[in-house]
Amino acid sequence: MKTALKLFLWALAILFSYQIYLSVNAPIEFDKVKQERFSAVINTLKDIRNAQEAYKTVNNKYASDFKSLIAFVETGNYTITQQRDSSYTAFDKAYGISVLKEVRIIDTLGTVSVKDSLFKGSDRYKNLMKVPFGQNGEEFKLEAKVIEKGGYRAPVFLVSVEKNVVLYDQPEDLVAKENAALSVEQINGTAIKVGSLDDVSTSGNWPPIYDKKKNN
Repeated sequence: MKTALKLFLWALAILFSYQIYLSVNAPIEFDKVKQERFSAVINTLKDIRNAQEAYKTVNNKYASDFKSLIAFVETGNYTITQQRDSSYTAFDKAYGISVLKEVRIIDTLGTVSVKDSLFKGSDRYKNLMKVPFGQNGEEFKLEAKVIEKGGYRAPVFLVSVEKNVVLYDQPEDLVAKENAALSVEQINGTAIKVGSLDDVSTSGNWPPIYDKKKNN
């Protein structure tokens, strides 16, 4: 009887110790997983933003779907121009004299491939729509439209993914806490996103720490 009781108490002590270990270690492991996955997602969002900005430069609007955006990266070109100031003299009939005219001349120097300019030999642009670490091949949500802002029409876009998609296999309580995050050092809200459908902005909602990580 005493032996059975001792074994039970030992088992209970081991269980409590393990639960204490999990309560301390789980948030640490969660943070490691979160940082790795969020960094990968943000790097892809930056690629999408760069591709969208190139698309707008050529088409005066943003792509509204990934098929169009990826096709543009694959085949699109930038026109390289050079601006220079020049002057010439012309006869002014009003004053009856020759006057100096100042002009700005734009020279077309050539073109450069969008693919080579943005991705430098990498073919990762072919999977811009794919969410890194997505369990079932989930894709980013992409939206684009034109809004009225400051008296003029401005193209805008928004690309986003819910944190739950990226953290699909993590403890529910820690994911819930992450979704409720409100801090300048955290990604606030339930989604990771870049751009806006309400303002003329191509900023992401992540803190500067993620930009520093990429630069390093």
